[in-house]
Amino acid sequence: MSEDVDAEFLGQEGLAVTGKARMEAAYGSGDGDEKLTAQVSQSSVVGGTIFEQKYRPWRGELNPRWMRNWSILRHHLLGIVKKGHKPWGWPLRLALLSCFFVAMGDLSLAFLGTVIGDSDIYRLFGVSRGNLYGHVLGFFPRNAICFPVITALLIGGMISDDRRHGTSAVYFSRPINRRDYTAMKFISIAIILGLLIVGTLVLYYVGDIVMRGEGWAWLIDTFPAFLLAALAGSILVFTYTSIGLALSSVSQGRFFPAVAFMAIILGSKLLAFLVWQLFERSVIYLISPYDVVAHIGQSLLGLSSDYSHPWTWSLVSMLLMNAAALYVLTSRIASMEVSRE
Repeated sequence: MSEDVDAEFLGQEGLAVTGKARMEAAYGSGDGDEKLTAQVSQSSVVGGTIFEQKYRPWRGELNPRWMRNWSILRHHLLGIVKKGHKPWGWPLRLALLSCFFVAMGDLSLAFLGTVIGDSDIYRLFGVSRGNLYGHVLGFFPRNAICFPVITALLIGGMISDDRRHGTSAVYFSRPINRRDYTAMKFISIAIILGLLIVGTLVLYYVGDIVMRGEGWAWLIDTFPAFLLAALAGSILVFTYTSIGLALSSVSQGRFFPAVAFMAIILGSKLLAFLVWQLFERSVIYLISPYDVVAHIGQSLLGLSSDYSHPWTWSLVSMLLMNAAALYVLTSRIASMEVSRE
């Protein structure tokens, strides 16, 4: 091949590639192709072009660590209200909206009692230690239906989808370590649950103050109870999130984590209730995540306890549950390959 041929060969510069190709016609030298030779319509034909492809790594500066973590957090949170992020379906959005209105039912009834001047209705649903506790830890309907269902819908595909679709390869092939990945997943679920559980508690408390125009003396008297109720709600959020993500990390589908979480929360509660009815031993409630948090909440707010065993036993049980769930979560994420599993 002569040097004046206009083409790129193994990296040598030539004319720009136009993207056009030419097909030459070939035919035999006779009707029957006796000599088995061929001719082309033009003798000076360039047979082809060979390109050399080289990988040049990017030498620029990476975004700071907080910005990479923020991109994961934003991807999960904004998907509820905005397109272009994690696609949360309409069933989850409707369930969130429905549970929000259910959680705010006590404020609505307190407002009704204030409007019609019925002090008995307000006494039942207005702000008090018992009602602040019941807002975050009342079993029916909040912890029997609303909060577990929302948690199950949230954690269903949080990590299992990454295992099934190979999204973990996208995360871990970038400068994102597994600890940050785990933390951002955990915080994403905790923020949504926190807005539903603790956020509605804040609206309930502030709404009651605005509605009745309470003074500083009432505020000083009830504010410590509000803070303790918010602490109990935060413990509930942490416990539900850790157990839910642990279940999501051991699965490659959405169905199993959601059903397993509902079975753990409601099944352990039902089993403990049946054993307590038969043997009158409340210690069996230590296997129920909801009951151990409820027992701690009753102790924090100074309410009469529904359990005969010490509240410190429930505290130890709650710590062990969260430790076991976090261990399963971190170990499973540590074993995730940078490939589709």
